[in-house]
Amino acid sequence: MTASTPASTEQGTHLFDPALDGDRLREECGVFGIYGHRDATAITALGLHALQHRGEEAAGIVSFDGQRFHSERRLGLVEDTFSKRHIIDQLPGHAAVGHVRYSTTGGTILRNVQPFFAELDQGGFAIGHNGNLTNGLTLRRQLVGEGAMMHSTSDTEVILHLVARSRRTGFVDKFIEALRLLEGSYSLVAMTNKKLIGARDPLGIRPLVLGELDGCPIVTSETCALDIIGAKYVRDVENGEVVVFDEHGAQSHKPFPPVPPRPCIFEYIYFARPDSVVGGRSVYEVRKNMGRELAREAAAAADVVVPVPDSGVPAAIGYAQESGVPYELGIIRNHYVGRTFIQPTQSVRELGVRLKHNANRAVVAGKRIVLIDDSLVRGTTSVKIVQMMREAGATEVHFRIASPPITHPDYYGIDTPERDKLLAANHTVEEMRQIIGADSLAFLSVDGIYRAVGEEGRDAARPQFTDHCFTGEYPTPLTDKSADASSPRQLSLLAEAS
Repeated sequence: MTASTPASTEQGTHLFDPALDGDRLREECGVFGIYGHRDATAITALGLHALQHRGEEAAGIVSFDGQRFHSERRLGLVEDTFSKRHIIDQLPGHAAVGHVRYSTTGGTILRNVQPFFAELDQGGFAIGHNGNLTNGLTLRRQLVGEGAMMHSTSDTEVILHLVARSRRTGFVDKFIEALRLLEGSYSLVAMTNKKLIGARDPLGIRPLVLGELDGCPIVTSETCALDIIGAKYVRDVENGEVVVFDEHGAQSHKPFPPVPPRPCIFEYIYFARPDSVVGGRSVYEVRKNMGRELAREAAAAADVVVPVPDSGVPAAIGYAQESGVPYELGIIRNHYVGRTFIQPTQSVRELGVRLKHNANRAVVAGKRIVLIDDSLVRGTTSVKIVQMMREAGATEVHFRIASPPITHPDYYGIDTPERDKLLAANHTVEEMRQIIGADSLAFLSVDGIYRAVGEEGRDAARPQFTDHCFTGEYPTPLTDKSADASSPRQLSLLAEAS
């Protein structure tokens, strides 16, 4: 059984200019897998469409037809490749796994596009990974020192090698033995010639859910991927759980000592689609609750509440409902500025945010406005949006952020800048207000964000979520960071090796 050779070559592509979107956080990946369905590849492609927000730089699918594995991995959006009928036809089979990806450091190259595939002693093995290993560099160096040949610069390939080198006899035992060596975050979907496997790290940092379509099991990152194909949500994969599906049914393995889950709080703030349900909570409702909490904590005398689209919309609705200040679309987003937009001159490039957002002057002029956004990272976009509001005639601009100040970088799959580029890590709130140019600036408190998700507040002794970006309390060891202070900020090997 061999994998088909991808049709694409390893070439660069003109990607979205950071000037348009460089002040946003990015989630690294989304995964999808289905077992036992005659339309496995087409269903996987639809699932990846729903997960496109989790990764817009590359997409891939590996399928199995009972005899052979077939692979197609391409740079670009899902629709660029998998909306084509002939591509789907080249991926026959009753089982498939798919992946969408952002790169967190370095360039996007084809050999880093997942799912990865390899022939092992027990047959073919495909794997896709959402998350980031904080000991991936350390494990990689050990493996290379022992003679392993790495074909990518992704930490996911480390998992593949660990499975291949395991001395265990059964494949599931090999897989679990490999997981025991990992630190950091992972939600994995994997496939062999007999099984579909899902796995979630012991803290459950990244999301993973189970679904069912026509009696066939599905493993995927978010419930929105189930909705798009008409599948039934079954349950979340538990933290530290390994689920296995084959012709005999489903098995659940819990190889790690039980610990309270600590899912990433940013799934609710920004990453998950608003129509998804994460951890039993509606993402949309949680984001509205964040706006309500923000209105209670940081009221402003204003005439209208204006969201920074699209991520600030639910929080702005909640803020308006709680404060009684009317909600208006004071900024209109141009949804046709895509990641392949080409800026012909530097003068056009410097327009930056205006290519994506434009002030609705009829709503803004002569008004005191409350601007609502989900987070503040570098602050470069915020500066331009405040300026845009003033140029449109706003008499006062009060900026409200529906999350706490981001003071620490992430090492679990979120593309955060180094700490010296995080605005809140280096400035007081008053200094940030002056930099942004707002009349006032306020953030939601850490306890406020916990209340928004239904908790009474943050339990300092045992935090309920992974919230290190706000608190600096990392829930796992940062082995690579401790071993090599010069390693990439994501510690994920995604930069080209020197």
